[in-house]
Amino acid sequence: MGKEFLYNEIASALAQQIKSGVLKSGDRLPSVRRLCAEHDISMNTAKRVFLELEGQSLIDSRPQSGYFVSHVPFLRLPIPEVSQPSAIANSNEPDQLISKVYSSMGNDELTLLSIAVPDRALLPLAKLKKEIMHATRELQGGGTEYEVLQGNVKLRRMIAVRSLAWGGNLNENDLITTNGGMNSLSFCLMALGKPGDTIAIESPCYPGILQLAVGLGYKVLELPTHPITGIEIEALKEAIPKIDICLLIPNFNTPLGSCMSDENKREVVRLLAKHQIPLIEDDVYGDLYFGTQRPKCCKAFDTEGNVLWCSSVSKTLAPGYRVGWIAPGKYKEKLLKLKLVHSISSTSVVQEAVGNFSQNRPL
Repeated sequence: MGKEFLYNEIASALAQQIKSGVLKSGDRLPSVRRLCAEHDISMNTAKRVFLELEGQSLIDSRPQSGYFVSHVPFLRLPIPEVSQPSAIANSNEPDQLISKVYSSMGNDELTLLSIAVPDRALLPLAKLKKEIMHATRELQGGGTEYEVLQGNVKLRRMIAVRSLAWGGNLNENDLITTNGGMNSLSFCLMALGKPGDTIAIESPCYPGILQLAVGLGYKVLELPTHPITGIEIEALKEAIPKIDICLLIPNFNTPLGSCMSDENKREVVRLLAKHQIPLIEDDVYGDLYFGTQRPKCCKAFDTEGNVLWCSSVSKTLAPGYRVGWIAPGKYKEKLLKLKLVHSISSTSVVQEAVGNFSQNRPL
């Protein structure tokens, strides 16, 4: 077996020892050098072994001490079954429950797992403050003037550069900035459809998406979704005659956390393009991956401009900055016209600050 795959074999063996109780909570694992000697592997391969185990929450790293089996007991929880939503599109929403979720925002006593935002202790607040100050000095008028309709050039350029990590080939002119991820999805839905159209989504899905779709007058058709591999492709094929738009979170869907395989992503893109059904891809969680390789996006397999790739910094850097974007493909002019009507311009100071930040640091 090649060394690029050997780390998986070694990590799996150690993981099995932890799960079976051979290695117990608090036990020290072999050092990086010892692992290299025992398995005749490089330092980088050994580090990937430990990174994989950390990603599974099986081990902890202690500075200047090494790696230890996590004190959190391993629980072998059953994988949820594939969801079985109704095959009939509906326009109902659990409004009371969704309103309760959002009414809790700003409550420092709660950890809002329902909206999946990072704790402020994890954010580079001091560096962000400096970038805000720098942006007000660098922008004309201190950031009080309207910027170009497509959005901050520096930010769009950095997003395009980072698209290489997921197989994209974007440039700054392929992107439109927005006021956050939900604003991106809202623009896409308003540009592509009308009240009474049917949208296909995962089941279960992020409550904000359900609320947005119903609020815009869409009928919602929920697709059976596997907790590991995402939507069932056969179910999507059966739904094709009934739907006008498809909106998916292929990478780490919330609340299930499923991540579609590249093969399934390619098939979804091909299938929807064949029937001229736009795919809105919400990739806001794509950068929250464990391991060494960021998962690809559906946009990476889009050759016809039929995928509208949406994302933001709300889950990785600054939820309150409301900085998002869209790579709208062949729907660019529709999206620009809609942004002009609804927003005129994005908030220049925060987009300049995020653009500056991302030049030398990951988002």
